[in-house]
Amino acid sequence: MSAEPEYAWPRPPAGGYTTEDLDRIPDLPPHTELIDGSLVFVSPRTKFHMRAMRLLEHRLLHAAPPELEVVREMTVTLGKRDRPEPDVLVAHADADTGPRQTGYRPEDVVLAVEVVSDDSGARDRETKPRKYAAAGIPHFWRVEAGKDGWSPVVYVFELEPATRTYAVTGIHHERLKTDVPFPVDIDLTAVARRV
Repeated sequence: MSAEPEYAWPRPPAGGYTTEDLDRIPDLPPHTELIDGSLVFVSPRTKFHMRAMRLLEHRLLHAAPPELEVVREMTVTLGKRDRPEPDVLVAHADADTGPRQTGYRPEDVVLAVEVVSDDSGARDRETKPRKYAAAGIPHFWRVEAGKDGWSPVVYVFELEPATRTYAVTGIHHERLKTDVPFPVDIDLTAVARRV
């Protein structure tokens, strides 16, 4: 009987990892983020999470003007020790560096969207929005599952540039309609359907 090889967990360097390390560490699980120099591994996604991401990505793709690009699950380098991965983001199309691109700079990002999971609540509600705002990302949406588990609630935030903090500009339950960062009208109840 042969023994399974033991997995060798990455050992952080003194002072923690840097954003460059994220692309160099072999065999990291998909969607690994870097927050405050520490690797953050995401748990398996729920069906609500997947459908919310898919709905928002598709509707944003249809609504975005040509100078903007909508992408899923790509990192944003916020500083030397922070490289979170929004579930969906909207960036300037001219920030595209080619097929091997693994992330964006904060000045390229117009909107960051986080769908809250059981294991990511504190990061998605507190840590990431604070860091996105400090980096100057103008718009942030936080998506939460409603009481029935299917009906999403989308909290829409806009950057207050003088303080570099986000202010809530709307809480949307069945329909998300906004004009910023561009006009979009989304039937949020579609999350419960296979669309």
